[in-house]
Amino acid sequence: MILLLDAHALLWSLTDDPRLSASARRAIRDPANDVLASAASLWELEVKRVAGRLEAPADMLATLEESQIDALPLTGSDAIVAAGLPPHHRDPFDRMVIAQAQRLDAVIVTRDRAFADYDVKVLTA
Repeated sequence: MILLLDAHALLWSLTDDPRLSASARRAIRDPANDVLASAASLWELEVKRVAGRLEAPADMLATLEESQIDALPLTGSDAIVAAGLPPHHRDPFDRMVIAQAQRLDAVIVTRDRAFADYDVKVLTA
């Protein structure tokens, strides 16, 4: 299974935050699953970290590598699909994650209930 971590799920996973559900934690740790973080989520976290709005690893790419989470690049097709999604969710970072999950048939790990309004599978973070 391909897991695509929403920004908060990524941060909770990297910091072993107790808010991450047991089922999400098991799925992320399962070596049979491919665990990905969208470049959009990395951008979102870094913007907030630099602005002092959250604590996150300063070298996110190295931290991802250590955690065996792959960064998922954005494609032009992802951008077109994200822009054309119905307006259930207005956050552009989340819309990109949704478009990428649709392309990869991935399960999004998130607590954001708005994701359920789209044609994607969700695992509660």
